[in-house]
Amino acid sequence: MGAGHGHAHSAGDTHSKAGGHGHSHAGGHGHHHVDVRLQGDGDAGRLRWALIITATFFVVELVGGFLANSLALLADAGHMFTDVAALSLSLFVAWFSRQPATPERSYGYLRWEILAAFLNGSVLLVVSGWIIWESIVRLRTPEPVVGPLMLVVALGGLVVNLAAARILHPSSSGSLNVRGAYLHVLGDLLGSVGAVIAALVVWQTGFMRADAIASLLVSALILRSAWQLVRESVDVLLESTPAHISPGAVRQQLELLPGVESVHDLHIWTVTSGFIAMSAHVVVPNPSEHQHVLEHAHEAMKLFGIGHVTIQLEREVPAAEEGCLNDRF
Repeated sequence: MGAGHGHAHSAGDTHSKAGGHGHSHAGGHGHHHVDVRLQGDGDAGRLRWALIITATFFVVELVGGFLANSLALLADAGHMFTDVAALSLSLFVAWFSRQPATPERSYGYLRWEILAAFLNGSVLLVVSGWIIWESIVRLRTPEPVVGPLMLVVALGGLVVNLAAARILHPSSSGSLNVRGAYLHVLGDLLGSVGAVIAALVVWQTGFMRADAIASLLVSALILRSAWQLVRESVDVLLESTPAHISPGAVRQQLELLPGVESVHDLHIWTVTSGFIAMSAHVVVPNPSEHQHVLEHAHEAMKLFGIGHVTIQLEREVPAAEEGCLNDRF
């Protein structure tokens, strides 16, 4: 984790290399790993309950979809099956990512959360694409659907998905792992709403294409959310700068500190949800100001929500760096 940044230490510590030699330490804020793990405990409980109710109703909806010959119900059951798999994976990752760090894995297993989110989003893309294809086929050649049975099962699915979504919602904004599972459940919730509307239309009007239209619209919505989840997961895995942080603003904040001449080799990345790190080389010509700059740099980074700070202090830009600073971040 954090490959390419060359530092292995506890979260929240601020490290410096004065003049490129040795290390000095300031600020003992080693609390971020603990926060992530405590959050994971609550996430695991929510995921566990959502998994229980989702797995139970999956069987009901699958049987109901076959009996009613409803593509909307089968599509919703298909999404619910991916929910069961996604919730199981997310639950495992919520536990596994809290395992202690090792010398070989200095950040522990926190990145498993991002991998789980990426896998969940990828599966959603594939499933949604398949259902869209099946919906188009049914639009061309509609098949008879048992409206009343479809309605009963769809209403049951709606209640179950509402419950699961309510359970997961509190953690969905703070964890990509839970967000991936939440999007699965939300997709099912939309599918249930579409299935209920389609069932009412089929039952009252006999318009069989309503079943395929509902599946098509719901899958298109899920496709959009799944793509966004995959894109965000890939950004984290590639150690991209978080979208809400401006590297230019971070650099400017550091350069405004008294005693700082320049900043180079600035990197900002996300280790896992809610855990942002940065590293930079800061040129401070006067050695007596190094500790002062180090402490104030750590405080300045809190303005951006960056809790894991690594600063290398230098009295001057190393000769090897001078020729390529214009090409460096």
